Amino acid sequence: MKTQNRKADFAANQLIDEKSPYLLQHAYNPVKWRPWEEEVFLEARRKDIPVFLSIGYSTCHWCHVMAEESFEDPEVAEILNRSFLPVKVDREERPDIDAVYMAACQALTGSGGWPLTIIMTPEKEPFFAGTYFPKKGNGRTAGLIEILLFVEKSWRQDRRRLQADSQTVVAFLQENGEKARDSAWDQEELLHAAAGWFFKNFDETWGGFGPAPKFPSAHNLLFLMGQKDPLCMQMAEKTLVQMYRGGIFDHIGGGFCRYSTDERWLVPHFEKMLYDNAWLLAAYAQAYSLTGNPFYRQVGEQIFEYIEQELTDPEGGFWCGQDADSNGREGLFYLFSPGEVCQVLGETDGLQFCSRFDITAGGNFEGKSIPNLIGADDYVRQERKDVRERLSAYRRERASLGTDDKILTGWNGLMIAALARSAVIMERPRFLKAAQRAEGFLWEHIHMGNGLIMARWRQGEAKYPGILDDYAFFIWGLLECYGACYDAEYLEKAELLGERMLEQFFDWEKGGCFLYGRDSETLLFRPKEIHDGAMPSGNSVAALVMRRLSFFTGKQKWREAWEKQKQFFLQKAFHPAGHGFFLHVLQEERRGQLIGVGEESIRDEKMSSLNLDILIKTRGCQEKIEKLAPFLKDYPIPEKGNDFYFCQNHVCSEVVHSLDEVQKIVDIFLQ
Repeated sequence: MKTQNRKADFAANQLIDEKSPYLLQHAYNPVKWRPWEEEVFLEARRKDIPVFLSIGYSTCHWCHVMAEESFEDPEVAEILNRSFLPVKVDREERPDIDAVYMAACQALTGSGGWPLTIIMTPEKEPFFAGTYFPKKGNGRTAGLIEILLFVEKSWRQDRRRLQADSQTVVAFLQENGEKARDSAWDQEELLHAAAGWFFKNFDETWGGFGPAPKFPSAHNLLFLMGQKDPLCMQMAEKTLVQMYRGGIFDHIGGGFCRYSTDERWLVPHFEKMLYDNAWLLAAYAQAYSLTGNPFYRQVGEQIFEYIEQELTDPEGGFWCGQDADSNGREGLFYLFSPGEVCQVLGETDGLQFCSRFDITAGGNFEGKSIPNLIGADDYVRQERKDVRERLSAYRRERASLGTDDKILTGWNGLMIAALARSAVIMERPRFLKAAQRAEGFLWEHIHMGNGLIMARWRQGEAKYPGILDDYAFFIWGLLECYGACYDAEYLEKAELLGERMLEQFFDWEKGGCFLYGRDSETLLFRPKEIHDGAMPSGNSVAALVMRRLSFFTGKQKWREAWEKQKQFFLQKAFHPAGHGFFLHVLQEERRGQLIGVGEESIRDEKMSSLNLDILIKTRGCQEKIEKLAPFLKDYPIPEKGNDFYFCQNHVCSEVVHSLDEVQKIVDIFLQ
């Protein structure tokens, strides 16, 4: 197991049999933790006690802090074990549970985050919620012990009030999910309103939007890069450059940290997550596609190197992420002093490195320095590979860094999509090879047959039914693999999983997809998440999947699903800028699609610059592709050369015979 396991002088609790690295971190707590299972709630009813639910993830700094302060403390454990049934959940394994109870926390407190702390009835109805709590109160914040003792007393003496509170919360959550705008947005109006918010909140000095903390939110940058207004592209580029220059990017080992705690992108929250790096790879690739600036390709390559070296399982899947803490201290792994650098590199190279990357005696974080290029005149020049390798080897010897090595279907789908698309744009075949290897791993280990998939794989075990995000993100990855090599097998797999996605999650009556499936465990309510936060919602990516399958297959059900999904968003989008990836999907629809028919291979480097959905029929794949997309029978393969049809709004242009002619049509259309 590649993660920290905080053992104490206590017997193992029931988490010892779990596979989750996060749950295993708590297996030797004195708290008698239980995994989430129905037997827990049956036992809570028999004992007539509330359930204490704690949700977090293995690379979460404040989850570690609360564990060390409280969950490893015998005094806290004694109260929890005496009057509660304590349950631990890994939010990355069970995002359905996390989403439901995070919504409850936000309803009760107005905010949320991790660790998430919930106290609920045996019927799973929450009456208390919060995030991190210290062991004891400090005058500003209640302590966990005080909270537990208060609930313990109230459960005995005033239970009806607690139960009434919980029922009020549940009713609010159920009603709130049905709210819609008085009138639906017009598409162009929605795009314009979202762009206006980004203009208003753009940080002209440092890039990004709004005050600190600043999140990369690369899907918002994809939306901005798709707008016709050149100022939108300037905002996106400024942000991409400044994020790279800051300490949020690891200038030694590559890859991006979770977010920046300051406006300059200098001090990150040091955990590194697979999904952030997937989205950022896609964003830098798109910037390279639109500008041709090799700087963006350079950053993309460094992201890939990090993923390849640190987060790739030997069998080909991708691990979740790396911890913010090392040796019990946040960020220690990434910090340097001038003396350390000179010791590793020698005085000449060391002083040069320190000067370039702002490593000073005073430091810029807790007495040491986070390497960054914020003040460097030349931020494009890449540091010598041997320098980076020597410093990387040194910091590995100096401190350990926990890695969460479970493989999540949804996050892997995102990375597969980013790698496959970037492979074409950046002309990097090894990116595609990594994407195809990961896709093969998922198909072998998490596909249960007939399009049903599981959410998590670790140490030979696939577990938990896939939620919407798992299906939508994996299908997107399959479609990008198809777009990179035009192997119809990827399209076939995508449609198979898409059928199950509609069956399990889609609301044909009102539109939108539920977070968890019809056959999954029933929770307090079935949310339809549409907000694109740290990562896009499953509904946004499902919209992309529906739109593309509508084009690729030509089938009526996909067109109907896409139109209903689109109208659902236009009716529900209260905050336009909160749906960046859905807006990106609308932009894709506006750009159009391309159908190509011809010889054994139609591949051309110009295809990637078109930024269109492309459907290919050649003699080699004619039978299979026509089975998947029957309408292609009406597009004959010419005896010689290739034919191309540019399509937009369900109307196709007259046939042309070269990609140069296609480009002229596209240029005219996009004017």
